[in-house]
Amino acid sequence: MATVFDRLQELRPREEKEKAAGGPKQVEKQHQAGKLTARERLGLLFDPGSFCELDMFVRHRCSDFDMQNTFIACEGVVTGYGTVNGRPVCAYSQDFTSRGGSLGEMHAKKICKVMDLAMRMGVPFVGLNDSGGARIQEGVDALSGYGSIFFRNSCASGVIPQISAIMGPTAGGAVYSPAMTDWLFMVDKTSYMFITGPDVIKTVSGEEIDFENLGGAMVHNTKSGVAHFACEGDAQAIEMIKELLSYLPSNNMEDPPILDSEDDPNRTGAKLDTIVPDSARQSYDMREAILSIVDNGSILEPHRLYAENMIVCFARLNGRTVGIIANQPLVIAGSLDVNASDKATRFIRFCDAFNIPLLTIVDVPGYLPGTDQEWAGIIRHGAKLLWCYSEATVPKITLIVRKAYGGAYLAMCAKELGADMVFAWPTAEIAVMGAEGAARIIHRREISEADDPKAKEQEKIEEYRNLFYNPYVAASRGLVDEVIMPSETRPKIIAALEFLASKRETRPPKKHGNIPV
Repeated sequence: MATVFDRLQELRPREEKEKAAGGPKQVEKQHQAGKLTARERLGLLFDPGSFCELDMFVRHRCSDFDMQNTFIACEGVVTGYGTVNGRPVCAYSQDFTSRGGSLGEMHAKKICKVMDLAMRMGVPFVGLNDSGGARIQEGVDALSGYGSIFFRNSCASGVIPQISAIMGPTAGGAVYSPAMTDWLFMVDKTSYMFITGPDVIKTVSGEEIDFENLGGAMVHNTKSGVAHFACEGDAQAIEMIKELLSYLPSNNMEDPPILDSEDDPNRTGAKLDTIVPDSARQSYDMREAILSIVDNGSILEPHRLYAENMIVCFARLNGRTVGIIANQPLVIAGSLDVNASDKATRFIRFCDAFNIPLLTIVDVPGYLPGTDQEWAGIIRHGAKLLWCYSEATVPKITLIVRKAYGGAYLAMCAKELGADMVFAWPTAEIAVMGAEGAARIIHRREISEADDPKAKEQEKIEEYRNLFYNPYVAASRGLVDEVIMPSETRPKIIAALEFLASKRETRPPKKHGNIPV
């Protein structure tokens, strides 16, 4: 009969067996592939000594295909909670060294259990994905496990921040949970995501493509927009996750943390007075304007490589987190297209869900014209911007720096869509459309009947510019609250943010609206 001492001595060896993962050879193989192990990743994510592991001894229940004799350390996934920069976070990390990190019934139950814990405690949830997909031997039990995770992703959306990192293979049904979370990081050259792999594609369509070009990090950061961040390695991905968490509240009932800023809130920026070129046809880098305004010139920019005509980023102003949406004149003149509309919409809805004020910086000539855009549904996608700005109840500040034409003026959070404060630089041009098009429509007959049509057309263009290419007509209607010098932008916006911090606004009660997805 075992004594108490014997039972106590049994614990440590059992723990060591689980912590050995797939064994030294598999761990070495993982390292040779340029990847960290599941526990190494969690060690980088959590504050030293803070991680508390749950369900270490969970076992699968599969008895088919001789699985009853198959040991899988920690059931292929490490789950638990701890602190990240002093704030509580729940997480899981799939262990590719243990049966390829394949997901079965109990693997999924471990993930669901820690997701439920995150929801009850109101803390962010981080998933580090590195899995060969569903454990085929478990059949429908594995599929059921994925479904249980998807359901929780949906329930948690807008309640706690959900962050996923793809650090290895993710295929088939495994891709949907990360895609349902708020933010998705991918590691270049070691991770990929796709529904059907290269072999299936070749069989069905005859197309030949490799893993990287089908679903690698750069593909999903530049072409599909599925991923928000591309990272050079596991360590960088985890550092960026920690940086992202620093901008976010723990849940939808909290405000984002306010950090001490060493940047003077009253600092002006003389550079901004000359950033807009004399010619409306010339471009400039909107990112430079943003960096001049925000605390310490520091931003965190999701989707930097996707729909580059639109910039979205997190920043701080006097220590307060803000979400910034801005047109980028360097890329197709900052026009709105299908992808830019989707990019901005999702960012705005996230910020609104988690009490992050919005700063919209406008220099937009309109929606991108062309059959490709029309057939791709620019009407439907463009309507999303109108929808989400109207839906958002967080403080909304709009700054018009140059062009704000037509429907795109409205779509970039005009006063009519609920902007609390609208500022404009003297260089702002708020009009129904560009002067050239407007003059040709309004004065078509006069131009065509003139002795010198080209001279008359130019005369009418200049007349339209003089009349509408300024912020003062809109200001006279109360649609611009204040025309400011560009160099005064930072203190003006900070003062508005401080004033709007206590904003309370509601919408009519309903189950949910029907956004034009």
